[in-house]
Amino acid sequence: MTAAAAHQSAESDAAIIGRSVREPECFARVFDRYYDTIHGYVARRLGATLADDLASETFLTAFARRDRYDVARADARPWLFGIASNLVARHHRAEQRRYRALARTGVDDVSEGHADRVAVRLDATARQSALAAALAAVPTRDRDVLLLVAWAELTSEQAGQALGIPSGTARSRLHRARRRMRDALERTERMTDA
Repeated sequence: MTAAAAHQSAESDAAIIGRSVREPECFARVFDRYYDTIHGYVARRLGATLADDLASETFLTAFARRDRYDVARADARPWLFGIASNLVARHHRAEQRRYRALARTGVDDVSEGHADRVAVRLDATARQSALAAALAAVPTRDRDVLLLVAWAELTSEQAGQALGIPSGTARSRLHRARRRMRDALERTERMTDA
């Protein structure tokens, strides 16, 4: 069962967070529902090394701010991803270095001898390198929306909530980021075909 499905079949996040102001131990249910999702998102943004710390910091921050949570919003994911995105922004330089390194080196060293597997890996490495280079070139504010939609599976409206921007602005940023990514991948495709 996905986090969203579990969330729909049980008590709302807002109800749990509201109750946790009086009964702090209740907040553990929000942690249990979303820790893996937040951790996965942060790991994809900054790597596994920082994911444990930043995912934990996300929930520590959320716990400290639970009395300010807008209980009119049943789903806490945009709020949690907003906190995580702010923490990621603090580590933006590390993220940029990671994308640039990935763009330079690719994912794996090719160690297999079979010609077809080598060709497939080289092609995958080239595509991943191009994708990483394109991500590094996307302005941070546009990249944040793109990755919240692509990796955290939020809607553009929820990404806007997470980042504290209007949904129209989130849609515009998402459109720009997707266009930039598409253009970069098309350039790579043309270079590969040449």
